[in-house]
Amino acid sequence: MASTHFLCSNHLYTCSNARNHHTFSFKKISVSSSSSSYRPHGSSSSSSPKKPQLQRTQFVKAMSFDSRSGKKQVEIVYDPDERLNRLADEVDKSAGLSRLTLFSPCKINVFLRITSKREDGFHDLASLFHVSSSNRDKIKFSLSPSNKDRLSTNVPGVPLDDRNLIIKALNLYRKKTGSEKFFWIHLDKKVPTGAGLGGGSSNAATALWAANQFSGCLATEKELQEWSGEIGSDVPFFFSHGAAYCTGRGEVVEDIPPPIPFDIPMVLIKPQEACPTAEVYKRLQLDQTSKIDPSTLLEKISRNGISQDVCVNDLEPPAFEVLPSLKRLKQRVKAASRGLYDAVFMSGSGSTIVGVGAPDPPQFLYDDDEYKDVFLSGKLLALTKYSNQWYTEPISTSDEKDETGCGPSSRHKEEC
Repeated sequence: MASTHFLCSNHLYTCSNARNHHTFSFKKISVSSSSSSYRPHGSSSSSSPKKPQLQRTQFVKAMSFDSRSGKKQVEIVYDPDERLNRLADEVDKSAGLSRLTLFSPCKINVFLRITSKREDGFHDLASLFHVSSSNRDKIKFSLSPSNKDRLSTNVPGVPLDDRNLIIKALNLYRKKTGSEKFFWIHLDKKVPTGAGLGGGSSNAATALWAANQFSGCLATEKELQEWSGEIGSDVPFFFSHGAAYCTGRGEVVEDIPPPIPFDIPMVLIKPQEACPTAEVYKRLQLDQTSKIDPSTLLEKISRNGISQDVCVNDLEPPAFEVLPSLKRLKQRVKAASRGLYDAVFMSGSGSTIVGVGAPDPPQFLYDDDEYKDVFLSGKLLALTKYSNQWYTEPISTSDEKDETGCGPSSRHKEEC
């Protein structure tokens, strides 16, 4: 019976083989770790710190010879470092995101015309929307190990189930794309609810964007914008570049050059009471709305900036019926400012009153007990969103850093 011999590290091993007689020689080569090509996951050769040199096996070479003919039959080279590098590359490709923090801004309506009532019960509108970082939420997303989304927030009273637009947005994304990813979400809320500032709509748009990032961008930004109209009329706007002329229910979004200077001072005053949007529209009388052409308002603002005559909001009269104290607040702000503001108007369906042109609220808001719980924001930083990117928080709005050490200007944690 024939035998086969194995030589490994100067040792010879022999095995019997009925048909062939082979000798296998294994050569073990050791080199220092500084010569190794293996890169641990997440590191690079240019940035990794130097480590003490250790002896380690770089590769093993095996050869087979026929002992009768003396001819080489097989040669095998096994390089564990190369294999580990390939495995690390595969992990890099498949790991994707595990955490993401995004900035969720608010909006104001510089003007808001209600032009008609539709057969589906909604109203057609024409409005100049503008994103602002005066108030902004921060939303943290993490992949969930279970097939369920879990939402938490710093504000009591915010629904945490599928009544919340964030959960609605995640459900919609899974429905549209077939994604099976679920999330743990924490909403750090600064934008007041029931304010006419689009906080919930912004949160929904941000959640759609986040879900798409976690899933490797299965949808285009245009598709996200189109789908978002199923969540709410204001949601598609937040996929604009930051300033847009919106028509239809609000879902028809036309990007325009920002008509408001980025550094214009602005005061947002939100009383404790909220205006129920449905009740405001219920009291709307179309025959009593403004008759000015919305395109004329847009042209005037683009040419001359903001003034009182262009900041038309057809929802103010019905909102003032629902909440008479809101009408008094607007009147007092206008009177107390003595021309300090270029314009004073209500945003959206209320209840935020906006004063444009000065950073300081009127003194009566501090002196009167009636307004001790009023929400104030004394600045506007207009924003621009670039294509295929999310909004970047302006550095001057905050000097704090998150737990990753990223500054406020960072779009995503994973980019730091």
